Amino acid sequence: MRNFKSKGFTLIELAIVLVIIGIIMGAILKGQDLIMNARIKKFINDAGRKSEVAVWTFYDRNGIFPGDSDRDGLIESGENVKTDLTTNSNLLPSDYNPIRLGSYSFLVGFGNDGGSPAKNVIVICPTTDGSSCSGSITNEELEFLKSFDTTIDGVADGTSGVVRSATSATFTSSTWFASPSGIGTSDWNSNTKALVYYFDRKP
Repeated sequence: MRNFKSKGFTLIELAIVLVIIGIIMGAILKGQDLIMNARIKKFINDAGRKSEVAVWTFYDRNGIFPGDSDRDGLIESGENVKTDLTTNSNLLPSDYNPIRLGSYSFLVGFGNDGGSPAKNVIVICPTTDGSSCSGSITNEELEFLKSFDTTIDGVADGTSGVVRSATSATFTSSTWFASPSGIGTSDWNSNTKALVYYFDRKP
C-alpha cells in the first residue's frame, strides 16, 4: 500500500503569510496617505501663503493692493493683478498659475466678494484646462480645500470664518482676476466650485 503524504500549507504558515501581506498593505496605504498629506501641505503653502505674502508685500511697498490702479482699496475686474505681482515687482513668477500637484491643478485668483461693502479675497479653484475653473470638483480636490480651511480657521466649515466655499467662480488668466459667487451658502460638498479666502478683512 502506498503512503500518500498530504501537501500544502499548515495553519501557522498561512497565518504568517497573512500577517506579512497585512504589513505590506498597511505600508502601502500609509505611504499613499503621506504622499497626499505632502501634496496638501504644498498646496496650502503655494496657493495660500505665497499668494498672501505677495499681496501684502506689494501693499507694503506701494500703499495699494496689486491691481488696485484706482486706489479705492479693492481688487476689481479690469485691473491687472498679474502684471503687478510678476513684471512690476517680481513677487510671484509669471507661470504661477496654474499650481500643479501631481495630477491635480489649481488656479489662484485675486478679486473681491462683490458684497456691499466689497471685501478683497483670494480665490482658489480646481482647473482642468489651466485657464478656467472646473465645472465640477472631485472628492480629492475637495480635501485640498477643506484642509486649507482647517489650517486657517481651525475647522473645515465652508459657511463661517475667513475661508468659505463658493458655488461658482470665474477666472481671467491674463490678469489673474477671479470673481466668486454663492460664498458661504453651503458647506464643503459637491456643489463647491472654489475656495474664497478673506485675507484683507473678515466677511
